[in-house]
Amino acid sequence: MSNSVKPKLLFVFSSASRANFCKSEDEMKRLSALVDHDWLCLEDLRDKDSKEFLRHGPSEDENSRKLLKEALSGVDALVMHDGCPKIDSDILISAPKLKFVCDLEGDRFGFRFNLEDCWAGGVKTIDSNHGVSFPVAEWALGLILVSLRNAGSFFRKQIEPASDSGSAEDRDKIKDLFGKSVGLIGGGHIAQRLIGFLKPFECDICVHDPYLPKVVANVMNFTLTSLEVAMQQDVVVVLVPITPKTRGMIGVKQLNLLKPGAVFVNVSRGAVVDTDALIKRLEVGDIVAGLDVFDPEPIPANHPIKALTNVFLTPHVAAHGASKITNFSLMIDDLERHLHGHETLFDLTPQTKANRTGNPPIKSGD
Repeated sequence: MSNSVKPKLLFVFSSASRANFCKSEDEMKRLSALVDHDWLCLEDLRDKDSKEFLRHGPSEDENSRKLLKEALSGVDALVMHDGCPKIDSDILISAPKLKFVCDLEGDRFGFRFNLEDCWAGGVKTIDSNHGVSFPVAEWALGLILVSLRNAGSFFRKQIEPASDSGSAEDRDKIKDLFGKSVGLIGGGHIAQRLIGFLKPFECDICVHDPYLPKVVANVMNFTLTSLEVAMQQDVVVVLVPITPKTRGMIGVKQLNLLKPGAVFVNVSRGAVVDTDALIKRLEVGDIVAGLDVFDPEPIPANHPIKALTNVFLTPHVAAHGASKITNFSLMIDDLERHLHGHETLFDLTPQTKANRTGNPPIKSGD
C-alpha cells in the first residue's frame, strides 16, 4: 500500500445504517488512517411494512443503480448495507479498480453481490456480519445454563402470588454444565466462539457440520460427527443458518433422539426445527428447551409453546448488542489485511455458496 496516495473506499447504504455502523469515533479514525472514504446515501425505497421487503436483500431501484455506477470511478473498496443495489457484472464494469467488496450485515451469505461476477473480476467478497457471533454465542451459553437449571419453570413459580419455590423433585432435576457432553448442530463462527466459552466447563464437544473443514476440529479439539449422534448429547445447540437444506432438518426422528434430561437450545432460526414435533417432544416433560427463535415469529399470543413450563423463551434477541459496531470493526480488520497483501479472513467462497444454496459441500483435502 502506497504511503503517498491512500486507496479510496465508498460506503453505500442508508442514513440509518450510517448512524448504526459508523458511530465509533475510534473505528472511524482507524479507517481514515487506511483509506480516503466517501458515502453514497441510497435509501431502500421499498415499503418496510410490506411482506415483500427483504431487509437483507439488495435494492432493486434503477436510479440507485445509476447513481452507484457513477460513484464507482476510482473506487478501490466498496462497503455496503441496505439501499445498495446488487453488485454484478454490469456494476463492476464501472469500477475497474475495485478489488474489495464487503457486506456489513448480509446474514452471512452476501445476498447483495453476485459471487461469480465478483470472483471473475478478481474482487474479494467479504461478509463481516460475524460480529453477531459474539452476542449469539454468549446467549447460547446463557440459555444452556438457564435450561440446565430449568430456570424458566422456577421463575414462573416464583412470580405466582403463592410464590411456590418448587418441589424437592423439581430441585433434584437441576443440573450443572461441568463435564457434560454437548452436541452442536453447525460449526461456524458462532459455534467456534461457543466452544471457547465452554472450555472452562470441560465439556465433551461434538459438532455436526458437513461444510466445516476437518482441520478446524483438529485444531479446536472437538469431534466431527453425524446429526444423529449430536442429537444424543446432554446438551444440544442448534447453530445452523436457514438454507434450503436446513429448513425443517430437525423433525420427529431427530427430536426423539433427545435423551431424558437433555437440554435443547436453538439460537439459529425457528424454521430449522419442526414446530409441531418440538412441542410434542416437550410435552413428554423429560427435556428442557431454551429458545431464542421460533416458527412462527412473533409467537402468537395463545400458542401452546407459551404454556409449557419446561421452556425458556426469548424473542429473537441473541444477536442484539454491539454487533453492528463489531461488524464494522471486522470489516476494517479485513480491509487492512487486504491492503497490506495478507489473506482476508471473512471471504465468501464456493463452499459458502454451496452451504447457502443447500448444495453438497465441496470436498477438500483435509
